[in-house]
Amino acid sequence: MGRGEPERTCVGCRSRATKGQLVRLVGAPDGGVRVDPSGSAPGRGAWVHRDPSCVAAALRKGALARALRKGLGESEVGKLRHELHEHLGAL
Repeated sequence: MGRGEPERTCVGCRSRATKGQLVRLVGAPDGGVRVDPSGSAPGRGAWVHRDPSCVAAALRKGALARALRKGLGESEVGKLRHELHEHLGAL
């Protein structure tokens, strides 16, 4: 049996999925949070499904902030939503 694609846990819904089904969010050096399309940028990261409900749950429950170990203000959340919309659409 061969090795499959690595699995990660979505911080929004807490279910496991392959890396290809999730998007990685990473704490940027400037203190912000950015989408990491490659899934390998340096820094502390969190994974979330490409589903608006999972993104909303991760933000609402504070799970994203906990996973990244940083506070997220309203302006940072707005920027992140905009970036996710650009990368994924329909958020």
